[in-house]
Amino acid sequence: MSEVRPMVELRGVRKSFDGVDAVRGVSFEIPAGQVVGFIGANGAGKTTTMRMMATLEIADEGEIRVDGWDVREHPGEVRRLVGWMPDSFGTYAHVSVFDYLDFYARACGYRREERRRRVAEVMEFADLTSLADRPMNGLSKGMAQRLCFGRTILHDPRLLILDEPAAGLDPKARLEFKNLVRLLKDRGLTIFISSHILSELGEMCDALLFIDQGRVVHHGTAESLQETQGDGACLLEILVDGSEQPLLQWLSQQPGWRVLGQSQGAVRAEHASALRSDLVVVLRRMVQDGIRVSEFRRQERRLEELFVDVLKNQPREGHTSAQGRNNG
Repeated sequence: MSEVRPMVELRGVRKSFDGVDAVRGVSFEIPAGQVVGFIGANGAGKTTTMRMMATLEIADEGEIRVDGWDVREHPGEVRRLVGWMPDSFGTYAHVSVFDYLDFYARACGYRREERRRRVAEVMEFADLTSLADRPMNGLSKGMAQRLCFGRTILHDPRLLILDEPAAGLDPKARLEFKNLVRLLKDRGLTIFISSHILSELGEMCDALLFIDQGRVVHHGTAESLQETQGDGACLLEILVDGSEQPLLQWLSQQPGWRVLGQSQGAVRAEHASALRSDLVVVLRRMVQDGIRVSEFRRQERRLEELFVDVLKNQPREGHTSAQGRNNG
């Protein structure tokens, strides 16, 4: 049985700007049909990595392949396979939504009836039909993102590379975007998304890839991240009747506890043991000591917390990103 070729392969990829390392020895694979979230702080190397995958930057070292094609040797073939959505794009006065997509359809080689059909399909899929005559420089943020997304899928790519596609969107627009991603995944597309909204990536993605100081520091599922970062500890949300201050004081005096956050009448805390028998003892002691517990429930750690913990475990090497070119 032949081995399935990955849609994306990076091997030892390096890139620097003016002597400053932006990407340092990045290697990973993405199977066809997966949705992968790309996560990192500003300046970690996300945008530079994505631009190299999309043939917009050339790696100093290493190899990048898309569906088997080397991006350096065969950029034309790769561009036919890739839909690139940058974190921002230019707008033009006196150009309608339809005219904008029609122009790019012509650039992609669509002609006459085929072009009109393809533009109509994309406008319907991205919910742009009612905006056909609207000037593109008069669109809201959410509408403009849908237009950029429509342009990205116009040539029917097999791999989408999306750089902060949900940035600045309101909750309704973010939900619409998640639905579009789900539909495209069902069609078999491979999707690579960078975002700072980690909770939404966890819902959309089959795998998560963390990058820090130009290096990959985690590649796996959200579940595997929970397991590797848990260290046998247990995350709990404890609700009390009344003020949370007595509970906070109690926790500060007990071994094995770490408070992660608090809100009115509730505390999120980590206990050193996840054993059910130990938690039963803890809850009983808490109640016996006069803490008015109304709810005591286990939780999974938030992706943001896991991401911070992963970064804490990485050695800091005084790495400075190339700002302006490597803004991700």
